[in-house]
Amino acid sequence: MAESPPPIAPALEHAFSLFVDVAVPQEQGVVDGRQVRFVAITGERVAGPRLQGVVLPGGGDWQAIHADGLALLETRYAIRADDGTVIGITNPAVRVASEALTHRLAHDEPVDPSEYYFRSTPRFTVPDGDHGWLRRHIFVGVGIRRPTQVEIQVFAVA
Repeated sequence: MAESPPPIAPALEHAFSLFVDVAVPQEQGVVDGRQVRFVAITGERVAGPRLQGVVLPGGGDWQAIHADGLALLETRYAIRADDGTVIGITNPAVRVASEALTHRLAHDEPVDPSEYYFRSTPRFTVPDGDHGWLRRHIFVGVGIRRPTQVEIQVFAVA
C-alpha cells in the first residue's frame, strides 16, 4: 500500500465579523435535562474585508445549556449587504464554559473570551452574484459573548 502524504492543514482567512445585538433571553425552563432559552436578534452590523452591511432584526438564537457547561446554539437571521443583497445565515455553535462562567453569561455579565470555548460553522443562503462566494466556502466562526451583543469573527477555510 502506498504511503499517504502528510495531512495538509487548511489556512483560515478572516472574511468579516458579525456584531449582533441581542435582547434579554427568554427562559423556557428545563427541557430534557437542559436549560432552554431563546434570545431574539435585534440588529447591528457586519464589517470586514469581504463583506459589509447590517444585521436585520427578527432572527433568533435557540440555546440548550447542559449542566456540565456545554451550550448548543442554533442561530438563524439575515443581513443586508451594503449593495442591498439580503443574505440568510444559519449558524450552529458550541459554547463550553464552567458552571460559574455559564451563570455569569446567563446573567449577561462581561466575561473574557479566553475563559470559554465558543465556535460556530455559519452557512449562508444567498442568490447568485457578488456574494455567491459565501455558498462556495466553508466557514468557521469564533464567538465573543458580551452583555448585549455577540461578535462572531468569521473565517473562510482555504
